[in-house]
Amino acid sequence: MNGFQDHGLDEDAFGASKGNIVSSFDAFPKTKKTYLVQGRNSSAWTVTLILTCIWLAWTETSRWFTGTTTQTFSVEKGVSHDMQINLDVIIAMRCADLHVNMQDAAGDRTLAGDLLRKDPTSWAQWTGKNAEKGVHELNEGIGQEWDMDDLEVHNHLSKKQKKKFAKTPRIRGATDSCRIFGSLDGNKVQGDFHITARGHGYMEFGEHLDHNSFNFSHIIREMSFGPYFPSMNNPLDNTIALTPTQNDHFYKFQYYLSIVPTIYTDSLSALKALESADSASTAGLFSQHAIKTNQYAVTSQSHTVPEQSVPGVFVKFDIEPITLSVVEEWGGFWPLVVRLVNVISGVMVAGGWAWQMYDLGLEFWGKRGRKGDGMGMLGTPQVEKKSWD
Repeated sequence: MNGFQDHGLDEDAFGASKGNIVSSFDAFPKTKKTYLVQGRNSSAWTVTLILTCIWLAWTETSRWFTGTTTQTFSVEKGVSHDMQINLDVIIAMRCADLHVNMQDAAGDRTLAGDLLRKDPTSWAQWTGKNAEKGVHELNEGIGQEWDMDDLEVHNHLSKKQKKKFAKTPRIRGATDSCRIFGSLDGNKVQGDFHITARGHGYMEFGEHLDHNSFNFSHIIREMSFGPYFPSMNNPLDNTIALTPTQNDHFYKFQYYLSIVPTIYTDSLSALKALESADSASTAGLFSQHAIKTNQYAVTSQSHTVPEQSVPGVFVKFDIEPITLSVVEEWGGFWPLVVRLVNVISGVMVAGGWAWQMYDLGLEFWGKRGRKGDGMGMLGTPQVEKKSWD
């Protein structure tokens, strides 16, 4: 009919599909392969979208486990009276020739030399090949600021507070230096801490020290304020300062510190309690969820002084009337699920749009055009049409 048989065509090819009794009840019969044109393979793009979803979901989950850290400044609310000072310094002079004193703005003078421990040691044990790892010079005239790692709360909460300093290594050879270390309590006000030579700095009785024995080259292993955490980094920790020459006996090292009370916590309830309390009375109350300590920035200068002046190591510190609160928080589980659903669905939708735009772009520029000898009237390839004949 209509010349179908003349061309070798069968009308049954355009009718219902033949098969067993089950296929006769098929509500959605399959289209014959003859009428299909294979589209562009998008399996690589699908794999790319899946890998992107996995990577974004992993980063979102990792960020959730890490938490969000916020830093806020506020006026210090609590009334603090005392402040602990932790010191560990090595001076290139004999212990008997050194005096350590502290005086604050309240007029109280502390004989720190009687409260701190002095161990004779050798300068060669702490310098050169025997220098401790990380010992460096403090850049003169440049303020030392906190490292970003110091603001990671979980790093500080895992650190343990200690009351004892490490022992002085066994002496090798003659002793020509002095290690001064320990903790002492002072008023939480502006003050000065200085290390001078015997007979210089304060009016006192005793034999006058020969000026040729002056050498205030020093290594600061620890300088912190508040509870003693050896693993907490401070700007002056592991710093070394040397006189230009051995003949510079009258040399003065000066450090200016701006101390900021700091609270590290992962609990808002602990933060509220610590903000309105004395650090000495709450040091151990929230040890697992909060730490109340002090951080500082420092500038320094050193120069030669005339013989009428007093050489030595001078540390001037001032307490800032603000508190830095570093709080680390974690979101809930269901907000994480919502974010993961949003991320995955957003990637899949955007990926589908991108693929459609890519496919339409190729067709627009003629790469899938239907004109020419390669396509028939109905968009069927000529090669396939020939196979029908």
